[in-house]
Formats: sequence, structure tokens, C-alpha cells
Amino acid sequence: MRKLLNTLFITSEQAYLTLDGETVCVEIQKKKAGQFPLHTLEGIISFSYNGATPALMGACAKRGINLAFFNPFGKFLCRVAGESRGNVLLRKQQYRISDNEDSSCFIARNFILGKVFNCRWSIDRTLRDHELRVDAERCRNAIHVLTEAMNKIKSESNLDTLRGLEGEAASIYFGIFDELILNQKEDFYFHGRNKRPPQDYMNAMMSFGYTLLANDCAGALEGAGLDSYVGFMHRDRPGRKSLALDLMEELRPVLVDRFVLTLVNNRQIRREHFTTTESGAVEFTDEGRKKFLTAWQERKKETLTHPYLSEKIYWGLVPQIQALLLARYLREDIDGYPPFLWK
Repeated sequence: MRKLLNTLFITSEQAYLTLDGETVCVEIQKKKAGQFPLHTLEGIISFSYNGATPALMGACAKRGINLAFFNPFGKFLCRVAGESRGNVLLRKQQYRISDNEDSSCFIARNFILGKVFNCRWSIDRTLRDHELRVDAERCRNAIHVLTEAMNKIKSESNLDTLRGLEGEAASIYFGIFDELILNQKEDFYFHGRNKRPPQDYMNAMMSFGYTLLANDCAGALEGAGLDSYVGFMHRDRPGRKSLALDLMEELRPVLVDRFVLTLVNNRQIRREHFTTTESGAVEFTDEGRKKFLTAWQERKKETLTHPYLSEKIYWGLVPQIQALLLARYLREDIDGYPPFLWK
């Protein structure tokens, strides 16, 4: 079982990363601000435009450390990748299946089945724990509709129809999502998904979380020997990590949405942790981004029992486990890809 190491988040816009022996040094205005051993890191995520030295990028690629660059507002820029891992036969099988829509749908429907299952679980969890604080009838109706959607998804064999079912289920889920916000309702509300740019606090946090999750999924897939750019539901598009987007579908409700709800409902994030630009875009302040990332890393270190493996793991390892299960299916070691169905 892979060990969960630390992720180093660089939040200063002036930071520059260098290699010093077996350590990564963080320099701000040519002064050393921190130094961390490489062997303790599984990832480095930088929100600085200044970048890193080629020596450090090479060291991270060689050691399998996921080094990714975002702009200060959380938009993904690029990530460092070393030599492709894994058996070339595994990737050739991935490409063959991706080229066949029927075979792709067989895998894609499990991604979407996991997503809808976890959306339903999230609503059900809030209903059970806070029935008197939510519109119970609306929640039960949403759970019923999502259950019916799952029954249709299980037998669907057409990709376009599957996408339609996923879209309908997402509409039901996001239509009830505002009910799951229990505190700070005057500031934190959800009236539907908006992005590029997000225009309210909830969407700003969700988009930021999805970006982090997509990066984690891409690193997990590459680590399992798969090509994160060749998907099954999300079709090929230059520059898009389609398989990472596939994998993260089932993980969004439990790894990001519930996490964001917890931050708001526990008042760990408040309105002063955001700023609004002249164009109406909502962004984190520096303090808000640090609070989010600190809580994100703490969440990844919490443990759970994996529903398929029945083994205790860290939450942060869920993308890696799912990527390995997908690789096992493609190698025909198991009969089907088991989605992450959280209970």
C-alpha cells in the first residue's frame, strides 16, 4: 500500500523554487524562506508565477513527485511529468478501449454511477443528521429521482444517452445543494453552478477544489501507468486531461462538495476570506486560500475503510486506489471497474 506523504503548497506569489542537494528551497526576493526534504513529499503545488529551476523539476520527475503550477487565483497552468510509467501494453489497451465508444461506455457508466450514488448519499446524510433544518420533502424527492437515475445508468450502453442521464442527475443534485448549507446562509448560498469565473463564494470554493482534485487524479493515473489525457466519457481534446476528469466524477461529491460544506457549516471559512473583482469574479484572499489548503491537506490525512477493498486508507489515497483499480480492470485482472461508492 502506498504511503501518504506531504504535499507542499506554495502560496506566495513571489516564491521561487530551487534544488539544494536532496531538498527543495523556497526563495522569496532571493532570501531563503523555507527548505524541505524531497523524500518527505509526494507533491508540490505552486501558486507563484516565478516557477522553479530545471534542476528541481528534473529531480521531481525522477522521484515521481507531482510538481504542478497554478496562477495565484487557482487556475491550472502545467505540471511536470517524467518518463511514462507502466507497461506499454496497458496504455495500448487504454487507447483501444477509448477508440471504441461501446467499450468506453461500459467504463464511463461506472464513473457516473459512482457520482450519482455519492450525490444521493450526500443528500441523505444531511437529511438524516439535520432533518429539522432542511426541506425534508425536497430532499427525499431528490433522493428518489437520483435512485431512479442510477437504475437507468446501470444498463445504459450509449455514451450520448449516458451524458444526458448524468446531466439530468447533476441538475437534480445541484438543485437541492443549497439545502445542504446549514450556516452562514446570508453569505453562502448556491443558486447553481457558475464558473470561468465563479460569481459567489460556494462556486469559488468548489471550482478551486475541483482543480486540486483533477491534479491529484492526473498524478494518480500517471502513477498507475495510464495516460491521463485519454478518457472514456470525456473524449479527446488537445490539452485536456480527459481520463482525470473521468476519474474525478465519482469523487467530486465526497472529496470536494462535502469538504466545502463542512468548511462553511463549521464556519472555518467566512466571507472575509474572499474578494470580488470589478468584473464580478469571486476569488480567495491570501488568508482564505491558506485556510482552504490547510484544511484540504488535513482532510487527506483522515482515514476511512475503502468500500471495495475493505482496507483502512487515507482519504488522500482514494484517487490512487481508484486509478490502480482501473488499471487492473484494463489488464483484465478484475471483471469490471469498481467505482468509489461511499457509505
